[in-house]
Amino acid sequence: YFGDDLPVPCGNCDTCLEPVPTWDGTELARMALSVVYRTGQRFGVSHLIDVLIGKESEKILQFDHHTLTVYGIGKGTDTNRWRSVFRQLVARNFLSVDLDRFGALRLEEQCRALLRGEDSIAFRRDPVAKPAAKVARSSKAAKAALAGDIDLPLYDALRDCRRKLAEEQQVPPYVIFHNATLEDMCRLQPRSLLELGLVSGVGGRKLERYGPAFLAVLQEHPGTA
Repeated sequence: YFGDDLPVPCGNCDTCLEPVPTWDGTELARMALSVVYRTGQRFGVSHLIDVLIGKESEKILQFDHHTLTVYGIGKGTDTNRWRSVFRQLVARNFLSVDLDRFGALRLEEQCRALLRGEDSIAFRRDPVAKPAAKVARSSKAAKAALAGDIDLPLYDALRDCRRKLAEEQQVPPYVIFHNATLEDMCRLQPRSLLELGLVSGVGGRKLERYGPAFLAVLQEHPGTA
């Protein structure tokens, strides 16, 4: 947490006493870094994932990204896993988010060894959301349908923030963010604009426009890790 580089585990903190489950993400990390490089470090997470899974979108065809060697190399991995890979690469300073270029990802110096095959990386396993039963579409029912890993007070605070913004702009709340995006904010609990920009549904423009307001809620909420 504080940048300390200990030769051995301290044996006192939560991470040492109850290590989180991890998986070897070396291969996927190299794919992710490669697609950032091959596309010129000019694009955000959603587009990069589309390239990796081989999606034939208008944007991909416009930039001829379907001709790249990285196009489709990650189609065996689902979108949520790719988002987790990019999010953790940013959190560990292998990538950075360029807010001036609408959330474009850029390579950082420390990614060189990983790209060259001189280093490996392990990622944390994301918690698996429990499937929610189908219920009637009402405010109370919607809350009841939320997965068990959602912090309800935090979710309500994020919805309240969305409602206020929607009223100010005279638009439906979903125009700000969909419920699924708020749920992902609760699960991932981003601690910076860089991490918030990697939440599904938060594009570069929305991050710039709404990010500070939602980040303030996340940082002030007592349940945020």
